[in-house]
Amino acid sequence: MFLAISRGCQFTVLRSSFPSSFSAHPRLRLHTFRPSSPPVFPANFRLKSTMADLIESAKRAAGQAAVKNHYPKDAKYVGIGSGSTIVYVVEAIKESGVDTSQTKYVPTGYLSKQLIVSNGLTAVEFDSLPEGTVLDIAFDGADEVDDDLNLIKGGGACLFQEKIVALQAKEFVCVADSRKLQSRLLSNWKYIPIEVAPIAASRVLGELKELGSISPALRLNPTAPEGAPKPTPLKTDQAFNLIDAPFKTLLTKADIAAGQDGSGKDGVWEVEALSRAIKQIPGVLDVGIFSGETGPQAQARGGTGGQKPIAAYFGMPDGSVSVRKASA
Repeated sequence: MFLAISRGCQFTVLRSSFPSSFSAHPRLRLHTFRPSSPPVFPANFRLKSTMADLIESAKRAAGQAAVKNHYPKDAKYVGIGSGSTIVYVVEAIKESGVDTSQTKYVPTGYLSKQLIVSNGLTAVEFDSLPEGTVLDIAFDGADEVDDDLNLIKGGGACLFQEKIVALQAKEFVCVADSRKLQSRLLSNWKYIPIEVAPIAASRVLGELKELGSISPALRLNPTAPEGAPKPTPLKTDQAFNLIDAPFKTLLTKADIAAGQDGSGKDGVWEVEALSRAIKQIPGVLDVGIFSGETGPQAQARGGTGGQKPIAAYFGMPDGSVSVRKASA
């Protein structure tokens, strides 16, 4: 039995001391300790357990569907992101029967690299790719997805690497669970992750407030040493800090077409307008909003890839898979 403990973009795997096939000898069962009274579980314990099993089954089905419908059998380079559902994407690749011996898998962070390696696949760092390399496809998760297939990413502290991998792929496919499926961004997920230079963090916080952010804050390191004099800011793989900036629910293109104002007045923003405004703040490396073009749309004008997925697959609570596809 394994237990994975997530630490931002890192994780630790613990192995139990018993093999998975362990069972007691029949005679030993006569002497097995039994408490004087049976354990008492909350009335909703079984329901929660059943729901959790359904959600995991649906996430697995979403990963399988995404791989079946999009994975190129002759892929040379494949981007692999992070998130609990991406585990099932890699599982589906392994079970698909395709020859992966000549394929290089490009991780978006430490966690995804470990996922690749632990499944016997070949990992190659993004900055080690030959000049001009284009990924055949990239799979990644999301913190939230809206009706236009705009994404919020960065909850796992890997948003910059996730974005450059998506932008270098012919196609980008998102795989997530049903909680991430919303009509508008910042409906359920409450903040925009922003990667910033440590020296500029205070200034960026101030400018975010001017844009209408409600109490933006530096993300602190949850694994800081015990007894440290004060909490320390989380460091990304680029040695930058993260700011989590709450805003009002973001408007879609349909909202703008219907006459709503998404220019930032009264703190109300349209997705791409907010992304541009934040990116212009000195000291910001990148913003956890993935919007704009899909890969095919970028290629049609001579580009390489896009931040927006061509499709998003969601594992639903009833075990089904819901799919949203980008318009041409």
